[in-house]
Amino acid sequence: MDPKPPSFLIINVSRIGDTLLVTPAIRAVAKAYPGAAITFAGHPKRCEVIRHLPYVSRVMGITKNRARLLGYGPGRRYDYALVYGFDLPLLGYALRVAARVVAFRQKDAAINRRLYRAVEPPAFQSMHSARAPLLLTQALDIEPAAYRLAYRVTDEERAWAQSFVQLQLPPGAHPLIGLQVASFPTKAYRDWPVGHFAALCDRILRAHPQAHFVLLGGREERPKIRELERHLRDHATVAAGKLSLRQTAALMQQLGLYIGVDTGPTHLAGAIGVPMVALYHCYSPGRLLAPLDRERLQVVEHPGLDAGGTMDSDMADISVERVWSAVQALLKPG
Repeated sequence: MDPKPPSFLIINVSRIGDTLLVTPAIRAVAKAYPGAAITFAGHPKRCEVIRHLPYVSRVMGITKNRARLLGYGPGRRYDYALVYGFDLPLLGYALRVAARVVAFRQKDAAINRRLYRAVEPPAFQSMHSARAPLLLTQALDIEPAAYRLAYRVTDEERAWAQSFVQLQLPPGAHPLIGLQVASFPTKAYRDWPVGHFAALCDRILRAHPQAHFVLLGGREERPKIRELERHLRDHATVAAGKLSLRQTAALMQQLGLYIGVDTGPTHLAGAIGVPMVALYHCYSPGRLLAPLDRERLQVVEHPGLDAGGTMDSDMADISVERVWSAVQALLKPG
């Protein structure tokens, strides 16, 4: 009889995009140990992106504060824990519940001595963001299975999204194009101007008069979204701030094209597999962040990428013409 595969706890408390970026590592564990019980612990509002992956047994929400109170019962619940980030309360929880803990090397030498493997973190912008999490699995001699991000839309969610399209959008709307016009406020330097989005949509509508735009995002983006909504009028439907995370993902799966700046929903589009145009700032370039193992993807890099651009470089320097060319490469003439 084959021995029972080891159990794994994978902790990654982060934003949507960074949560998705650990999915290649989860996949690698599942492929190396078929049937292994894998528990994922993430931010309570973002761990939903991991739910329903077929190789994840359990998804749980956790925070730094909550972690301080957990794991004091007898025995070890997991054979291994992989901990992403540098939050000592999360590491402390992992050390209480797992026999062997793998993490990036911490500033606390005492914590490092308790780790089963202390992995040197990659230097800033030295490695693609989907490859870096695999350093922890490789420390256990687990090789990558693939680099594509993972997300699963359930049959029920797909049926809901199809109903939404039929009931909430104009009949005959085609192609259906999702727009993510802004990143989160602390990364606003990644935002392409709303006026550029408006000009791009005008070009799309001239070529595809029945096109309809779904404006994605959260409540924080609403001022910019309202500006674009006023410009597009009947050609736009606002979904921003009205849908749950998983509803948004299901709706994105129905798109004929996604166009967005570098932020969580763009990682989500990459995981789902929708045709996409992604715009990247030279300080956070696509060569380090764009989806891997993906077809039907156009990456638009900032022109300052190879010319000494900084965080102050203006995303307006990405021309409408450049993005329009990327859109044309993915949309069939209509």
